[in-house]
Amino acid sequence: MANSQSAQPSQLSGQVLFYSNPQPLSAEKHAGLGLKQIEKPFSFLGKAHAVPLTVQEFGLAATSYPVIFVGSDKMPIGAMGLRQDENLFVKKDGTVDPDFYVPAFARRYPFVFANDSKEDRLLLCVDRDAPMVTNKPEIPFFENGQPSDFTQNAMQFCQEFERQRRQTAEFVKDIDKLGLFAERTASFQPRDQKGNNVGEPQVLAKYWAIDEEKVKQLPDEKLCEMQRNGMLGACTAHSISLLNWSRVINRAMRQQSSDAVQQPQGGSDGPSLQI
Repeated sequence: MANSQSAQPSQLSGQVLFYSNPQPLSAEKHAGLGLKQIEKPFSFLGKAHAVPLTVQEFGLAATSYPVIFVGSDKMPIGAMGLRQDENLFVKKDGTVDPDFYVPAFARRYPFVFANDSKEDRLLLCVDRDAPMVTNKPEIPFFENGQPSDFTQNAMQFCQEFERQRRQTAEFVKDIDKLGLFAERTASFQPRDQKGNNVGEPQVLAKYWAIDEEKVKQLPDEKLCEMQRNGMLGACTAHSISLLNWSRVINRAMRQQSSDAVQQPQGGSDGPSLQI
């Protein structure tokens, strides 16, 4: 059961992208803390070329970047860059592209649920080192010793995210059982100014994708079931999102050209997605 306070010291387990010092939120320890408004609250995304997504986000994410599955557990992520520590939708000054869909994984920051291995439960935590966390808050975490409305809303958001995360794991498991995953490769063909191919294609990424042909071959009864439970819509959104590889590649090439102008002495190995 999720909780925001703990009477005894908790043993937290697990590490989460973006969080450097997550602490179980408690009135005793964080009574005077809260949040302040900062100009660029998602600047930390600039160091994330891939961010986890829930299946409920596939449709929105498909408007911005490829939604792909990676690793042995086939985790769905948004491919937002082609190099480690480079998000092509976030400027170097931390400004986020206004047309860029920010995943819920990032929007919940600085809050997060963490596993309490001692009590076998989830605890609401806050990243104490987050730049928006302060002891002179505009929005307090607690009021009169109780979680503020903002903190309660944050807990509800994290609870909903956790629910969707579990649904996503079930979605991936079901797709895998149906044998619908296939290995895919994203590649880039260098061309000269006249559009002629130059050299060999460069492999940008190897990942898992849901095979459209395999989906079409499913029995009608199964397809109807997937249509009713939303799985088919998620598969379609994922397939459409893969058209965004060209958007990501174009952004990477523009960034590479900009870097080359700023550092004319430096070389480049070309873009390559590393996950």
